[in-house]
Amino acid sequence: MDDGVCSTAWDGWQGAALHACLVVLFLLLPTTLFAQAVNTYSNPTTGTINSGTPCSNALARTFNVSGTNYTIADVNLGILVTHSWRGDLRFILQSPTGTRVQMTEGDTSNGGISGNNFNVLLDDSAGQFVNTDGNANSHSTSAPPYQNTFRPRNPLSAFNGENANGVWRLEICDMYPQADDGSFRRADLYLTALPTNYADLSLTKTLVSATPSNGGNANWRLTVTNSGSSPMTANGVSVRDDLPAGFTFQSASGAGSYDPVSGIWTVGSIAPGQSRSIDVTGSISATAGVRISSAAEIISSSVPDSDSTVNNGLASEDDYATNSFVVAGTRAAGIPPNLTCPAGSVVFDWDTRSWAAGSTNNSFPLASIGTIGFMLNNPGSWLNNNSLGGQSPNRQNAMDGGTNEYALIQVVNLNNTDEVVTTTISLPMVMRGARFAVFDVDYGANQFADRIRVEGRYKGATVIPILTNGETNYVIGNEAFGDGVSDTPDPDGNVVVTFNSPIDAIVIEYGNHRNVPSPVINPGQQGIAIHDITFCRPTTDLTVLKTSSVLSDPVNGTNNPRAIPGARMKYCLLFNNTGDNAATDVIARDTLPTGISYVAGTMKSGTSCANANSAEDNNASGGDESDPFGASISGREITATTATLAAGAAFALTFEALVD
Repeated sequence: MDDGVCSTAWDGWQGAALHACLVVLFLLLPTTLFAQAVNTYSNPTTGTINSGTPCSNALARTFNVSGTNYTIADVNLGILVTHSWRGDLRFILQSPTGTRVQMTEGDTSNGGISGNNFNVLLDDSAGQFVNTDGNANSHSTSAPPYQNTFRPRNPLSAFNGENANGVWRLEICDMYPQADDGSFRRADLYLTALPTNYADLSLTKTLVSATPSNGGNANWRLTVTNSGSSPMTANGVSVRDDLPAGFTFQSASGAGSYDPVSGIWTVGSIAPGQSRSIDVTGSISATAGVRISSAAEIISSSVPDSDSTVNNGLASEDDYATNSFVVAGTRAAGIPPNLTCPAGSVVFDWDTRSWAAGSTNNSFPLASIGTIGFMLNNPGSWLNNNSLGGQSPNRQNAMDGGTNEYALIQVVNLNNTDEVVTTTISLPMVMRGARFAVFDVDYGANQFADRIRVEGRYKGATVIPILTNGETNYVIGNEAFGDGVSDTPDPDGNVVVTFNSPIDAIVIEYGNHRNVPSPVINPGQQGIAIHDITFCRPTTDLTVLKTSSVLSDPVNGTNNPRAIPGARMKYCLLFNNTGDNAATDVIARDTLPTGISYVAGTMKSGTSCANANSAEDNNASGGDESDPFGASISGREITATTATLAAGAAFALTFEALVD
């Protein structure tokens, strides 16, 4: 920046020129702008990275911080290295006090990054971890500015709160020095000084209730403390406490206020030496043995923190707190809720269907209701396993959940634990509910950890079903997680999905989770199968409104007529379809009361009482019955008909009568 103050220092041990440049940056926090001094220390002395610099004898470069005295609030480090297979490189930074942070893990842990060169600014606040940008991306060979900004594998915030003075040491090595050579080009150490005015805030989260079972309550207590050594009162303090799946908010009590929608606890002001707490209570809906975890973080303050940065998502800082508990009880396969179908049910049965092996988009008739469609999307690979029905996806009965029936299997190999296979089931009409099972949701050590997520759709809105666990999986909300082994034909891995509300589509996501002792990075073969689906038949809601008016009478004519003998009346029958689906073969009847007589030839139909202008004869036959409404009279009974009345549509029938 133009207002930076620069000075030059020398590192006698390396004999390298180190340039220290003091600049002023303005760091954006949620509520306040803080001016903090950022000191830059550069080492441009090149060096060779080869078999002579293995990790046991790493190439070292130093940064000499002298002539100043400040406490560190933040550390960033820029590194430029020309080298093939940058995933082989390991970087360690050591502070003058001896604190060491290893910033890259090397090839043995990150799966191997073969892209060339390393041109990276390492910053804890970056969204993406270092060495996750893919093999195809080679970095440029010019810096600064540094081409990429990534988060180090271990946080640089470990240095926060230390005094900056002294010699900082950067170690660079190749974990496979016999395979590739390279060159260290330069590094820049950025040290942010802690302002004189600050507040040292910390956050804790504890479970203050007894460990709950499924259906019980949990009570978490959040506490924010401003250290007694802080020189400043912190104003405008707020905490984000996102409630986890399986925890349904009930109440909050304590200091400040809590918004369960945003998850924000508005704390207010905290003086030095003061603590403020709030208790958040909720009910638990999760299988016994499930670990419920929750995290919270301070996201705003009027003054900077001495050893943390608000709202940066770093769990290693003391303004970030986590807590978890295991739902009490002994796990057994759950009991699904009742599926109530007012109009009866219809079953989509895989035993009576076919599926072309390997196909991913098929549709089938569903009784006389319409067509049901299945669309599958897999970002990984579909596998061919002869013992599981051959090329997947396929209809098979090897993975049958103990039913000895057919199901649609998905045997896949995903590239990582973030990818999911998505199955979208489109329905011909709005169904009043549904139930089906997903087979073999389980866990294979060092290979996969099954996870399914199920949602419904209703006119574009998301519908959450009830999932019922098997013995080798647990349920949190609308997700099921495999954590035990189920043999392919056994029912232990079954998960039952129940929708007791209207839906017009079902979406099933299948992938992996990491809530196991040894989560995998690159999963291997894994599979589930979707069994028969029972649907509650579609229904609709019809309403009828009958109105009348007096057209004329023998005394007053049409001037304010009354319903006296000889008066002429007009009646309207208005039918509305207020449901989700079309009504078919609609027949409505109205019996004329004694004391009035139908006037022949006065029946008219339309979509409302005001525009009922289509003439209808009296015999329910002829061309006038296809407009699309029909009407007739037999004796004193009037009948109105329509072949179809769409959802949201209406039809009206008007007629006239004389008062006897």
